Amino acid sequence: MTPRTYTDPSVLAGIAAGASWADPTMNPAAIDWTPRRAAAAIPFPLVDGRPVNPYAPTGIRYGRNELGHWGEQQCADAIVTATTDHGRWLLLVERSDGHGWALPGGYVDPGEDPTDAAFRELAEETGLFEQFSCADETLPARYVPDPRASDEAWMVTTPVRINLGDGWNVLPPVEGRDDARRAVWVPAVDYACVTRHLAEVYSGTVFPAHRDLLADVLND
Repeated sequence: MTPRTYTDPSVLAGIAAGASWADPTMNPAAIDWTPRRAAAAIPFPLVDGRPVNPYAPTGIRYGRNELGHWGEQQCADAIVTATTDHGRWLLLVERSDGHGWALPGGYVDPGEDPTDAAFRELAEETGLFEQFSCADETLPARYVPDPRASDEAWMVTTPVRINLGDGWNVLPPVEGRDDARRAVWVPAVDYACVTRHLAEVYSGTVFPAHRDLLADVLND
């Protein structure tokens, strides 16, 4: 079978527009991989100068699928929980790209601490600022099976747990901002509770990249 090659038209449009999120070259072998590999959260190999997803195959061997970068892209995601008399709640956003419901999060800017990035993205996507007394825990970076990825472009995230504590009568107000269509609190006794609520109330599903992550965190 011939290896599939694919780069989404949105990425090509980003390159043509000079977008900062899109590597301009269509030949990954032309990139200086020394600094990128040194900064990678998860080591990855090169084959003939082309990056190889350490968790490949994805179904797309060559190209970037829907991602603008070549190789690893580091992100940070905020896992925000709060507890009321009715149990534990989790903050989720509906993605505007149609990929489902996800944790607030996004790219880590060059030189930015991943924990800072998680709080920044949380504020940008939900309007929830670090205005509460809360406990946070930065978890180890992990690969996530993003449906937009390929064997040559993939995502690694640093999850940050943010616990707003107990005793809430009314949960903090949130709203979808930036690239989040909407932001909501969902009951989160465990992962099954989250998926059931999204299906019944919003006819929605969890973003594939966050399914294993949320199951691990909520079911521990």
